[in-house]
Order: sequence, then C-alpha cells, then structure tokens
Amino acid sequence: MLTLRTRWNGRVENCVVDSAKSGMHPSAMKYSITLMAIGFLIAAVPVQAKPLEPHKDELFAYPAILSEADNGAFRVVDYQEMRDVNERDEVPEKRVRKLYISLGVRSQQKEMKLGTQRFVAAGREQGASMIVVYLHGQGGNRSQGVNDFTFGGNFNRVKNLVSKAGGLYLSPDFPDFGDTGSTQIAALIEHFSALSPKAPVIIACGSMGGMLCWKLAANPDVASRLGGLLLLGSLWDESFMKSPAYKRKVPVFFGHGSRDKVFPVEKQESFFRKLLGKNGSYPTRFVRFETGTHGTPIRMTDWRQELNWMLSRR
Repeated sequence: MLTLRTRWNGRVENCVVDSAKSGMHPSAMKYSITLMAIGFLIAAVPVQAKPLEPHKDELFAYPAILSEADNGAFRVVDYQEMRDVNERDEVPEKRVRKLYISLGVRSQQKEMKLGTQRFVAAGREQGASMIVVYLHGQGGNRSQGVNDFTFGGNFNRVKNLVSKAGGLYLSPDFPDFGDTGSTQIAALIEHFSALSPKAPVIIACGSMGGMLCWKLAANPDVASRLGGLLLLGSLWDESFMKSPAYKRKVPVFFGHGSRDKVFPVEKQESFFRKLLGKNGSYPTRFVRFETGTHGTPIRMTDWRQELNWMLSRR
C-alpha cells in the first residue's frame, strides 16, 4: 500500500494505491505514481503567453519620442495629423491605405452571441494563449473594434497580432457603461476563460468604455484573471486603488491626446502619477500624444509594444 502526498490548488491531498490489487511490483508502482505526480505538477503550472511576434512594426511603431520621465514610464510621442491621418489614410478617418492592413485574419473572425449579447470574435476560441477584449466608447458598437479600415488600421493590426499568437480577440456590444454592462462583459470573460483557463485577460477601453474597465477591475472574479488594462483616451477612477486588480498589481496603460477636450490630459496624468507612486513601484505606463485629440490613442497606440509589456509582467 503506497500513499502519495500532493499539493493541488493550495490543498494537500493523499492518494492511496494498493500495489497488490494492481498486479505491479511496489517499486514499479512507486515509479509510476511519481511520474503521475510530475505530470500533475506540470499541468498545474500556468503557461506564460509568448511575446507577440512583429506585424507591420515599421508602420505602427511610435513616431519620435519627444521626451521621457519616470524611468521611461511616461513618454511624450510626436503626433502630426497631416502625417498620421492624411498621409496614412486613403480617405481620412474612414479608410486606411492597403499597406497598413492584412485582411487574411477575417477568415478567423465571426459574429457570435452569448445569451442575448452579440460580439465579434477573432482567433482561437478554446485553449487561447491570451484573451484581449476591446470595449468601445459612447456611440460605438461591436463593429468598431474589428473595423479593418478605420483608426489607421490599428484594429486590423491587433486582430492579426493576437490571432497569430494563438489568442482570442473579442469586441462586444453592451447595453450601458454601468452595472448591467459590466455584468454582461464579466459573463463573457467567464465563458471564454473557462475555455482557456490559462489565458490572461487584457481589457482595452476606449473613451467612456473606461467606466467598464474600472468596474471590471473591482470584480474579484474578473480581477483574478486580468493580465492588463489599457485606457485609450479614457477617464480615471481613484477607487481603482482599492480594487482587487490593484492589489494584484495588474499592469495599466494610459494613452491620451494632449488636446483631448472630453477628458483633460492633465487629470489623467495626475491619476497616473498617483497610481505610479512615489517610488514608481506600480506597473503603469503613460503615452501622451502631443497635439493628439480624443480618438488619437485608438489610432496611434502600439498594440504590440504595450501588450508585450503586460505579458512580460506575468
């Protein structure tokens, strides 16, 4: 009779095996059980998502860095409307030039429903390496986050980046920016996390969608799965610093235009510095797009650089 003591999800478990009934020699049984234990331990170790591979980096990398502070956590990036909108787009703000997009990713994209909630998914639905969720702002819908041609092709890029990495990208509808909306998004995250239990969940929120980012960070079930938050031309919430996500030191990225008339950049910068802390210990980064407006961060954020930074923090 052999007893194997194992630790599983924080609990010590006893496994008792009768070698006489099994017909195996005790030493062979012990060896077999040891291999089983090693297998269980390997399975219990979360698989770290690999860094995203390059995809049109030369086109989407940040333009010149005008200045840096806080050991590089705060950066001021050059933005020029004539160059970054008019020259980049075939039809300004409506259709990007073909050079910036790769439409093959559409073969991995489909409209879906979970209950009554509609969303668009691109990539791997089960066993995904990561789950990236984009939450639109006021007046948007699920189509915004998967539109290949608007915002300079930046949504096409993130779909390609995540899909190539074996991940899942989601762009959902939701009824509001309050409790009902956050409950629906939490259910969507729970559903796909069950299909990909080792995948970190990274949520990107545009403009008013940031209200949902902060609400989800306060949800213990969601916070336990979070791998990062991206606030793109969005708002601040000091209650975040009392949330489960804050306690887990979930990485937070801010992208903001210096001429944002909806959410003043000075207030978002002030919140960023509070979050960063005097010793710079909290994992947060801020990119200020100089002369950029409210929608600039959605167009100009370098998804590969920021997602890889978040993945490296795990």
